[in-house]
Amino acid sequence: MAEKALLEAITVEREFLDGSRVLRVLRGVDLCVGQGESVAITGASGAGKSTLLHLLAGLDRPTRGRIVFDSTDLTAMNDQTLARFCNRTIAIIFQFYHLLVEFSSLENVMMPGLIAGKSRSALRRRATELLEAVGLGDRLRHRPSRLSGGEQQRVAIARSLINDPALILADEPTGNLDAETGEAIIDLLWRETVGRGRTLIIVTHETPIAQRADRRYVLAEGRLRG
Repeated sequence: MAEKALLEAITVEREFLDGSRVLRVLRGVDLCVGQGESVAITGASGAGKSTLLHLLAGLDRPTRGRIVFDSTDLTAMNDQTLARFCNRTIAIIFQFYHLLVEFSSLENVMMPGLIAGKSRSALRRRATELLEAVGLGDRLRHRPSRLSGGEQQRVAIARSLINDPALILADEPTGNLDAETGEAIIDLLWRETVGRGRTLIIVTHETPIAQRADRRYVLAEGRLRG
C-alpha cells in the first residue's frame, strides 16, 4: 500500500427507509486508500457498491461513520462546502455517462471547471487537450446523441480529469459497452489515471478488470472483505 493515506472510510454505515422498514445497505465499511493506488470493488448486484462510491464521492452522506479525504473530514462539512470541495478534488465516472444532452463534447468536459469558477478560455484549451488525448479531437462539437457509447464514455473520462482531481471513482464504467470497446475504455482509464499518479477506485463485476488493481475487495453483507 502507498505510504500516504489519501482516502479513508471509517466504520461507514448507510441505511434507507423503505416504508416502515429500515434497509441496512452498508454495515460498517472500513477502507484506506493510498495516494496513487488503484483499488477494485466487486460484489453481487444490490450489495451496495454504487452506494459506497456515491458516499466516497460526496454525492451522499453516511448514516454513521466518517469519510476522510487527505486529512479533511468530508462528513463534517455542510452541503455547499462539501459539493465545492468534491468538485475540485474528486471525480466520478458513471456507467451511463451522465453527459448533458444539450451540450457538445467540449462543453460537457468544461462543465466541472466552470462550476469551480475557472477561466473559460483556459478550460477550453484544457478540454480540447483532454478530448484529443482520449481520441476525440474530431468530435469536439458533437453532442452526445451523435456519439457512440464508447465515445460518450471517453468524453466522461475527459470530463473527470478537467479539474485535475487526485481521486477518480469509476462505477461500472464498461457495464454499458461491448467487450472490445470496454477493454479499450479500461486501457484508456488506467493510462489517464493510475499512469499519471492519480488514485483510482473502480466498481466492476468483471474479474479481468478487478485483477488490474493494486488491491481488490468484495462487498458482501454490508462490509468490505479483502
